[in-house]
Parts: sequence; C-alpha cells; structure tokens
Amino acid sequence: MDGTDPRSLAELVSALTSELANLVRKESELVRTEISEKVSQTGKAGVQLGIGAALLLGAALVLLQAIVLALSKIMDPLWASLLVGVVVAVIGYLLVRRAAAMMKPAAMTPDRSARQISKDAQMVKEQVS
Repeated sequence: MDGTDPRSLAELVSALTSELANLVRKESELVRTEISEKVSQTGKAGVQLGIGAALLLGAALVLLQAIVLALSKIMDPLWASLLVGVVVAVIGYLLVRRAAAMMKPAAMTPDRSARQISKDAQMVKEQVS
C-alpha cells in the first residue's frame, strides 16, 4: 500500500467524531458502573457496621458494668461509674470521628475511571498531533 487512506477528509472527520462519541459513552458507562459499585460497598459496610455495633453494645454494657463493680471495691461506686463513663465516652468520640472521616465523599471518587479518561485524553491528543 502507498499509506494513503481512500476515505475523504469528511469521512475521516466523521469517523473520528463517531469514535470519540463512542469513547465518551463507554467512559461514562464505566464511571456509572464504578460509582454504583462504590455505593453498594458503602451500603454493605453500613449494614455490617450496624449489626456489629448492636452486638457489641450488649457485650460492652455487661463488661462496663463489671469494670464499675470491680472499681467499686477500691473506690466509691459513684466515682467508679463516673470514671468508666468518661473513659468510654472519650473512646467512643474518637471512633465516631474516625468512621466519619472514612465515609467522606472524597473516599467515593471513581479513581480507576478518572485514570482511564486521562489516558484516553492523552491518546487522543497524541493521535491528533
């Protein structure tokens, strides 16, 4: 072959436009799929978190009462209850802050899709140049 394409310039531009539209459509499908996966994962994690928290709550209450009773042997029960309550509240506060940070929208960005779109854009720039 002589390296020339038998198609006219208009046909080439039309083909390029069609391929770019197809690429954009496929990339948007990828983004939607990835976001859907991440939302599903977050939902499953929320259910597991709720069940785990409910089970741990019962155990924690029993264990905390045992600690209060043990401390009551060496200090007034009122002070024992207050000490255990304050320590548990601080631990709970720290855990809630950490979990909230993990559930921020930034954790749900479609990273793979963004990388693929960037690669595709670079490839298109190289092809056009």
